[in-house]
Amino acid sequence: MLLLGGGVASLYLSVCLFLYVYQPRLIFKPDLNLGISPADLQLEYEEIWLPAGRSQLHGWWLPTPESDRVLLYLHGNGENISANLEHARRYQQMGFSVLLFDYRGYGRSQGPFPSEQRVYEDAALGWNYLTQQRQIDPQNIWIFGHSLGGAIAIDLAVKHPEAAGLIVESSFSSMQAAVASTGQYGWIPVNLILHQRFDSLTKVAQLQLPVFYIHGLADETLPAYMSQDLYAASPEPKALWLVPNADHNDVASTAGEQYFQQVQAFIADHQ
Repeated sequence: MLLLGGGVASLYLSVCLFLYVYQPRLIFKPDLNLGISPADLQLEYEEIWLPAGRSQLHGWWLPTPESDRVLLYLHGNGENISANLEHARRYQQMGFSVLLFDYRGYGRSQGPFPSEQRVYEDAALGWNYLTQQRQIDPQNIWIFGHSLGGAIAIDLAVKHPEAAGLIVESSFSSMQAAVASTGQYGWIPVNLILHQRFDSLTKVAQLQLPVFYIHGLADETLPAYMSQDLYAASPEPKALWLVPNADHNDVASTAGEQYFQQVQAFIADHQ
């Protein structure tokens, strides 16, 4: 009986160690294949490469010459910039030039496997590219993040209160809360072994710019109450829009014209 108990304990500790060591690979699911390019959508663009230590980040600059407004677009954990072109085009139609780039290990970007710290560093490189290389006034830059990109966007926005504003779509309050929402790891001491924390709920209290939270009420990946929690913890100015019948990746297509109206109204109120 003692041997059996010892075996179970050993197995339990082995599982916990595995989840600790391989945590980044359970969170980040890099997509290396660029399905489409801006040219496939007849979009004018510039291919860019951002130095990242010994690596380079690959991205696309989608200009809108008639406007000074810029969107720094931060995508989610299981996709790359090509999966976000349609959504980026929506923001172009709203008068934004858009910078999309892939984190290290995604798409054509080089470098080691992603981690929480590395994606924060990569977001900072995107910001520096806009403000230093392109000489864009920070007050013209809106930071946008979808899903995991929302957590990255929040981290960047806290560090750059001089930005115009922040749009967070279909994101989560913390990685611990996201794990808990799955109901799969109740037997694991998640708080003790989690080191990729993405603790947005703590960070949003430090925001000093307008923030707009958008979430689908039918989101089966990250429940909408997480955006409600982020909204409640954020200082003014802030807004929350919960989209009926929208899942994790189809908020804009489900909302249709209302998506444009809601985003443009928030921006107009906080220019």
